[in-house]
Amino acid sequence: MNSRGGRIVMVVVGVIALIVGAVFAGQGANVIPGSSMTGERMWLYIGVVVAVVGIVLIVLGVRRPRRPNES
Repeated sequence: MNSRGGRIVMVVVGVIALIVGAVFAGQGANVIPGSSMTGERMWLYIGVVVAVVGIVLIVLGVRRPRRPNES
């Protein structure tokens, strides 16, 4: 996405995914107690994957688009 609005959306979705992934991973690792997900390894793995996807979206959204070479 090269439009500014698209990049902003990508960053916002990335931040949300990163936060949700961190919470899932924390609950799966038994660091954040209080839900049925606490201590379940599956949620640790799902959280890590969601957090990594969030980081990728943030990086892609923050990067400046390449300018075409002017000849």
